[in-house]
Amino acid sequence: MHRRRRTALVLSAAIVAAAPLLTGCGSDAHPGAAAVVGGSRITVAELQDRVDEVRSAQRAATKDDAQYAQVVASTGTLTRDTLHGLVLDRVLDRAARNAGVKVTRKDTQQMRAALEQQAGGPKALETAWLSNYGVAPKRLDDSLRTEIEARKLAGELGIDMNTTAGKAAFWKAMSAASKELHVDLNPRYGTWDVQKSSRVDAKTPWVREVSTASVQQPA
Repeated sequence: MHRRRRTALVLSAAIVAAAPLLTGCGSDAHPGAAAVVGGSRITVAELQDRVDEVRSAQRAATKDDAQYAQVVASTGTLTRDTLHGLVLDRVLDRAARNAGVKVTRKDTQQMRAALEQQAGGPKALETAWLSNYGVAPKRLDDSLRTEIEARKLAGELGIDMNTTAGKAAFWKAMSAASKELHVDLNPRYGTWDVQKSSRVDAKTPWVREVSTASVQQPA
């Protein structure tokens, strides 16, 4: 869902237009890690917890098992897409820090208030973010913070994200940050293909992603 799980505004435009400038060597040197970014592990357990948050929210938002099954089917790459988002957020944090960008709690609160007014209330905003971007309600503030961080980074760089040159400049900064962080992706979640501007599944047919999603009614 790196095509679907993205912030709605500035960062989404950058992701659509630019190549992912992250690289994963696919090492097994970090057992239990879904990825290692800047020497910090994103564990498989942490990744699964994030996926479970989304699935639980999706289940609560659906009327019955059949509808939930449709939602699960339409977000079948949720685990890999969630990992993409976790890695990308850390790269953005480094790029923003390199540019001297800071995001305050007040920034996030102000954006949330404005979006809630546009959406028709807090619940409507949470539902929209879950449906459109795969963001669990409890992670909405984190998602908005990422959006603000991307906006501020673009502003600090003095670029217009509506132009090709602006997007290139944004991703140049992201590239520099990703190189500093030495992203190492577990091969079970694929690799990064810069030329194709997309995550590519690893060609290892003996490795299968096991989803814990279930269409059964929670006990």
